[in-house]
Amino acid sequence: MPDAEFGGTIVPGLRADFYRRPDGDRIASVGRYSYRGRDVLMAWGYVDEKHCRRHAVHSAGRGWSAVVDGCPDVRFDDGFEVRTPDGEWLRA
Repeated sequence: MPDAEFGGTIVPGLRADFYRRPDGDRIASVGRYSYRGRDVLMAWGYVDEKHCRRHAVHSAGRGWSAVVDGCPDVRFDDGFEVRTPDGEWLRA
C-alpha cells in the first residue's frame, strides 16, 4: 500500500506491506513500513485488536532495534519520524 495511513494520517511516501496468517481462531498480522524505500519499522499483533502488541524500529546505521511492547511513537512534523526504544527520534 503506497502512501499508507499510520495512526489515522495518510503519509505520502510511506509504504505498508501487511502479512497475515491464521493463529487458532484469530488472524495474526505484521505490518512492515518503509519510507521512500528505506525500512522504518515493523508492528504486529492480531487484526481484531485496535492497537499493535509489539514493534521494532529500523535505523540505517544500527539495523533493527529490540522488540518492545505496544505501538511505536511516530510524528509527522516535517516528514515521518519514529521513536526508538532508547527515546531517540529517527527521521525516516
